Amino acid sequence: MNKYFDIKDKVYDVTEKYPELIEVLAGAGFENLKNDMMRKSMGKLLSLETALKSKNINVEVFEKQLVEAIERKTVMSDNNGIVRNQDENAKTSIKGILPCPVRMQFIERFEKFVESQNYEINYNLNAASMGMEVIEEEIRNAKTEDDLSDVYMSAGFNLFFDKKLMGKFRDKGVFIDYRQGKLNKSLDNGMISLKDPKGEYSIIGVVPAIFIVNKDVLGDRSLPTSWEDLFKPEFENSIALPTSDLDMFNAIMLGIYSKYGREAVEALGRGLLKSMHPAQMVKTGGRKDFNTPAVSIMPYFFSKTIKENSNLTVVWPKDGAIISPVFLLTRKKNYDNSKPLIDFLLSKEVADILGADGKFPQTNPEYDNKLAEDQNFLWAGWEFIHSNDIGEILLNTEKWFYGQTE
Repeated sequence: MNKYFDIKDKVYDVTEKYPELIEVLAGAGFENLKNDMMRKSMGKLLSLETALKSKNINVEVFEKQLVEAIERKTVMSDNNGIVRNQDENAKTSIKGILPCPVRMQFIERFEKFVESQNYEINYNLNAASMGMEVIEEEIRNAKTEDDLSDVYMSAGFNLFFDKKLMGKFRDKGVFIDYRQGKLNKSLDNGMISLKDPKGEYSIIGVVPAIFIVNKDVLGDRSLPTSWEDLFKPEFENSIALPTSDLDMFNAIMLGIYSKYGREAVEALGRGLLKSMHPAQMVKTGGRKDFNTPAVSIMPYFFSKTIKENSNLTVVWPKDGAIISPVFLLTRKKNYDNSKPLIDFLLSKEVADILGADGKFPQTNPEYDNKLAEDQNFLWAGWEFIHSNDIGEILLNTEKWFYGQTE
């Protein structure tokens, strides 16, 4: 038992005492807790333990995450999951979207870094669950590069490569990757290199997509060990994907299309049984019905919430876990003022935080991604990205996935 709450306490009582936990629980699939009326009505009936078990979330592991969230609460966090600072005399600026599971840990260290500097930094750092409307609006309305922030940090192929968004600045030499030398060996080797050959984009880390297979629902079908296996007719109406997580969904669409083509995208679409939040995908582990997916595609991070000795098994695809990169874009124009911030974001210290003990692999060469040799990755690659209209491809793959012929 921790010193903050009892796991048998009601959800309402815990979140009323520690409102910062609403965001953490929402990120784990309890989105209705953001609605205060729902939180009061539902939260007064369910204990925290019962709620977590209802989604088959490992109670002990998740309790530790809740305790960490309480201990890392920052005075600058508001109820919308946004941490920001605005100063007209600031010398540099950053806008970013952070993965919910590591956001609070990062914010704590980021604020200490800001306090250690002798000049002001403007920042707006949102939780991934809040979406990226703030960044999209700024980019969409920017007429020149001076209308942009100095640094952007976020996942999102659509955001950074769509010609109607950041793509309109990409070919004007606005951005630069100042990182020298090789990246982490697991992400920069003979099979994959996340170092942009054009020297424009930096990648801090990646969110890998893996399979969670429900062996009871799988039945007498062979265990799928690759993406190609999921294209087979026997997996139609059997797969759950996080289609509401656009970063991950777009990464999957781009990876599948670049590697296997349109027919594979259409086949994966026929496999779709339902869309779930990753934390919800593991809740059906004890159930067998027509609404239970045999295979759930989810970020690698959530595999650690699965209980041992359950009927769920983790599969790292042999043709590679598809990755959603976390990009870092830096404007050339104000790099001298941005350099301390960039050095911090690319540091081993930040990699230790964002890496989440290897669940979000990092490009920092000193970081231990804790990956076996056969845990490789699948992604479109720089040549494909630089030579195609990514925005158009993502629009097309979405249509093909959902069976739209027009």
